[in-house]
Amino acid sequence: MNKAFFFSMGIAVSLLTACGGNGTENPETASGKDTTVKAAGATLPDTAAFKDVVDGQPTALYVLKNGTHGVAAITNYGARLVSMLVPDKNGVLTDVVLGYDSIGKYVHQPETFFGAIVGRYGNRIAKGKFKLEGKEYTLFKNNGPNSLHGGKKGFGAVVWTGKQIDDHTAEFTYTSKDGEEGYPGALTVKVTYTLKDSNALQISYTATTDKATVLNVTNHAYFNLNGQGSGTINNHLLTLNADLYTPVDSTLIPTGKLDSVAGTPFDFRTATAIGSRIGADNVQLKYGKGYDHNFVVNRAKGDHSLQPAATVEGDQSGIVMKVLTEEPGIQFYGGNFMQGVSPLKGGKKDDYRGAFCLETQHYPDAPNQPSFPSTELKPGQTFQSTTVYQFSTK
Repeated sequence: MNKAFFFSMGIAVSLLTACGGNGTENPETASGKDTTVKAAGATLPDTAAFKDVVDGQPTALYVLKNGTHGVAAITNYGARLVSMLVPDKNGVLTDVVLGYDSIGKYVHQPETFFGAIVGRYGNRIAKGKFKLEGKEYTLFKNNGPNSLHGGKKGFGAVVWTGKQIDDHTAEFTYTSKDGEEGYPGALTVKVTYTLKDSNALQISYTATTDKATVLNVTNHAYFNLNGQGSGTINNHLLTLNADLYTPVDSTLIPTGKLDSVAGTPFDFRTATAIGSRIGADNVQLKYGKGYDHNFVVNRAKGDHSLQPAATVEGDQSGIVMKVLTEEPGIQFYGGNFMQGVSPLKGGKKDDYRGAFCLETQHYPDAPNQPSFPSTELKPGQTFQSTTVYQFSTK
């Protein structure tokens, strides 16, 4: 059985919150009406803008709140994290997650993957092919010669069944049919978002299949700890708990090696500004047009427990985000392909290197790399994983 993912977060400031609806149920506030979150600083999008129909299925926005006034918003379209409101060092509420303010914008610009649960296989599979139990499977190539984040229509572009469990928990389920996007087996995935009073957003994953398949699910949130649309993240301080990383070829497929970060621009074992070495004469940075690489989380052999993987500090806001995971790897992406054209919440733009991603995961192309931790899931097994994004201020 493969072990993997979860997440955590949180905050403080007095505000008004409300639960949105979902694909099968429609929990509202006690008064039966939607309300908009308001406070000093950032606000959540209007829940009405997320009540739509996509592929014949209803969509909605789910709002989570904790006992210390943290707020997170998720839509069942792609089980996406839309907003995460946390206070900065001055107590000003700050939305640290990039996203859109309506379902329509997500549907028309799915390639951004903002906040999405990506799968069936997050990250890249070389040449859109892999073999499993002696049979070769062919996937849609949507990233040059490779398949990326599940193919043409991965988990981020489908409507999940949503259920509001309580004020701080929402659950999303999706069954991927046998053969969907070329993958074998009917796979049922459940993702649960829980906003803790400790100011942590926990994302828990479980999955089962009726036929041997491969699985690598993660959350693809884009973060800017100074606030979405606030400018470059190159001055954020990043620490990665990783002595090794997986170098890639020119198409960003791992070579199969595990290289030391020592003496390279990939050494973030001590807090370092993200952009301090971005212009280094390094072939790996040239391949990725910056950072877009998988790092090997430091852990003892056979240890699948929750371990610290990364810490990031916003240079202006003083907001600190810690990432803990049960996954063996974490993909650090520095916003190299952002173009300043996507209309973010509040009229902001997704400026070049205006966000970073830290996707907890198994390694890219693992189905074609026997030396990497296996991503195979068989009937009778249950995939489980935990990752935590924990927020505080310095």
